[in-house]
Amino acid sequence: MRRLSDASEYLDGALSDRATLLGNLRDLRRVNAIFGGADLSLRAMRVLIEQGAPLVPTGLGTLRVLDVGTGAADIPARMLHARGPWRAVHVTAVDSRPEIIEAALALEPSLARNANLSLAVADGRTLPYPDAAFDVAHASLVLHHLEAGDASAFLRELLRVAGVGIVVNDLERSRLGWLGAWLTLHLLTRNRFTLHDGPLSVRRAYTLAEVRALLAEAGLRPVWEIVGIAGHRWAIAAVRG
Repeated sequence: MRRLSDASEYLDGALSDRATLLGNLRDLRRVNAIFGGADLSLRAMRVLIEQGAPLVPTGLGTLRVLDVGTGAADIPARMLHARGPWRAVHVTAVDSRPEIIEAALALEPSLARNANLSLAVADGRTLPYPDAAFDVAHASLVLHHLEAGDASAFLRELLRVAGVGIVVNDLERSRLGWLGAWLTLHLLTRNRFTLHDGPLSVRRAYTLAEVRALLAEAGLRPVWEIVGIAGHRWAIAAVRG
């Protein structure tokens, strides 16, 4: 299946329809939970730290994570309670659209009260953080929004701010994946953003082979890969090559 690069998702356009945006983020949160997208990221992050960080016997103190393109901030919320070779987790969750940060807080007001979670507006291609400001930089369902040049620059920027490495999580482009997305989402929701963007996201996604090439171009070396049970989604942990 040819990658569809000349079409736009509603989530990339005007976000003035607040009710529809809230419904879309609620749908994405459900999809991450039901179909294991969040679990893929958590497993990849755990392996990245186990293999990429020089741990002392007592493990890391607070694991500093940057989540880019956070959406509903559901994966960062899961990260705060994830078990691993660390004592605690602090997540800085950013999105380039202030409307999305506002919608995430409207969906889950408790996010603003969690001392271990910070939300901010920032573009993943030009992050306002110094080199190695975090241990791990994470991005879920972001890469397919970017064309190859921007995708490579985005990965380099994640690497720049990550002291240990990065975790990327996205869809696998395939005809079966497109059909599965169309059928599943039409059963789950009537939200027009979700019904339009979900199948289109599969058409815009990169294959694993293409992602490996983008990582190499950005100076990254994968240390672990995992594919979802239906083959529809993957996560990669990578370090400086």
